[in-house]
Amino acid sequence: MKQLLQMAFDFLGGPDPVLPERLSAPKASPTPIPAPTPRDPKAPPALPLSDVFQPATWHHPRANRLIMLGEVEVAYEFKRGKRKTIGLSVGKEGLTVSAPRWSPLGEVEALIRDKSAWVLEKLQKAHERMGELAQAKTVWVDGAEFHYLGERVRLVLDPAQASSHASAELQSAAAESAMPTLRLGVAGNANETQIRDAAQAWLMRQAKRVFTERLDHFAPQLGVSYSRLRLSSAGTRWGSASVDGTIRLNWRLIHLKMEMVDYVVVHELSHLRHMDHSANFWNVVAEVMPDHALRRRALKQSGLALED
Repeated sequence: MKQLLQMAFDFLGGPDPVLPERLSAPKASPTPIPAPTPRDPKAPPALPLSDVFQPATWHHPRANRLIMLGEVEVAYEFKRGKRKTIGLSVGKEGLTVSAPRWSPLGEVEALIRDKSAWVLEKLQKAHERMGELAQAKTVWVDGAEFHYLGERVRLVLDPAQASSHASAELQSAAAESAMPTLRLGVAGNANETQIRDAAQAWLMRQAKRVFTERLDHFAPQLGVSYSRLRLSSAGTRWGSASVDGTIRLNWRLIHLKMEMVDYVVVHELSHLRHMDHSANFWNVVAEVMPDHALRRRALKQSGLALED
């Protein structure tokens, strides 16, 4: 830390040391300061210091406990519940620690310190991933590109399409080097919010259709039946299952490849047999998806990483 502080002082600069004047020596003429070199407009913008140096603090928005890991301050969300072991998880919001009701706080903090390297690495990766997501955010204008079932699609505003029953049409790529096109029935002078809402409405309709097809495909294989499908827009979960048979799936899954969609579908349907993440639960998942671990890893590494 002392070295980093010194680097910061060196970077910011400071006053030159004051030297005593010699009475016999004439004052030197001030050295002319050269004019600043104009910035190259093509040069990339300077990175903020928060992107150069790892933050010295990590604060979960629902933090209720604080721990120092070396010189790094980590404020984490602490929860107790019906579980047998202490669990650590790092998401886009920060560190969450879950522990049995009987676990002493000292034991919990000892585990966090023992896993401090892992915790700080995961926090840093989550920070970097959030930056990547911000840069990859779609700007909804004519010609915008987005992912649909893992394939890049170009958006084309087509006012004539608005008069059709579908109001949007996905067209296959005209050439091998081209990409599919979504012709959206929106006026050419529509603003970004109007275009986004129309495009996302189409994506949600496709999500409802695709998710229903995959639920109907896997439910008989798992020996379960679901009562209904609801689309979710949760910011932290890919899906959930309720004891009444309701399956909730995040509509943003429609951006990802079908193998990832299928993993989440199987995962949530398997909860209708085991409402936990026990060994029995994962055995059910493996019955129809032996490679579920690989798919789960790919889902976590996707640009839309959420919890499942």
